[in-house]
Amino acid sequence: MEDGINTLSLHRGRKIERIRKLRGMTQTELASNLGGISKQAVSKMEQSENISDEKLKEVASALGVTFEGLKDFTEEKVLYNTLNFYENSNVNATNISANIETINNPLKETIELFEKQLKIAREEFLTVLKKM
Repeated sequence: MEDGINTLSLHRGRKIERIRKLRGMTQTELASNLGGISKQAVSKMEQSENISDEKLKEVASALGVTFEGLKDFTEEKVLYNTLNFYENSNVNATNISANIETINNPLKETIELFEKQLKIAREEFLTVLKKM
């Protein structure tokens, strides 16, 4: 699994795909944000390991994230930041950490579980914000 993580941390196309999905954006929406390129062009880009910094800057802007955030993206950073953010906001994140610690699934299933937990945490956070 460690090799998979290292591959993700170097594979720029996979980073784009992961962030796009975490942002709840479709390939079509990203294509539109990139000036109307085709969905197929986005798919091809997400499969590309090497993407120029200039193109990565365009994609970061279209995704609504910083260039550095996209370039340095890892699943571990997202998990760390999410857990710390919610713990510091007094939102109960024990569901997330308990599930993460017991995962023995392949990476794809782990990512899907993380996305579900992130959705739950977002909803809890929005509920807290609405009470303020």
